[in-house]
Amino acid sequence: MATTKTVNYTDEQTTKMVADYQAGVTTEVIALALGKTVRSVVAKLSKEKVYIAKVYKTKAGEAVVKKDSLADNIGSMLKLAENDIESLTKATKPALVAIMNALLAVSKDTVPDTDSVE
Repeated sequence: MATTKTVNYTDEQTTKMVADYQAGVTTEVIALALGKTVRSVVAKLSKEKVYIAKVYKTKAGEAVVKKDSLADNIGSMLKLAENDIESLTKATKPALVAIMNALLAVSKDTVPDTDSVE
């Protein structure tokens, strides 16, 4: 029993979608024009290697720093074992930021600034 593959996007649709996206048309508008979901359009653009994921920022406009990253950095500065670093990730983000800033201040011989890492 042979199965046939259902084509979700024609070559013409794919070409137009890629061209529109590269011209600055949003994925929402492309999805609406093609009668597809935004997730489907994003998946197809990703498969075509043209989709650029959104970069998330904090309210202050800075890059988001995840708790795991903070814990890893603190752990490497203190030369902690992996299980100790893992337990650090259970702390709150403000606590991790305060610890990181204190460590940075000690390493630079300056006064800690609680706003420098967020």
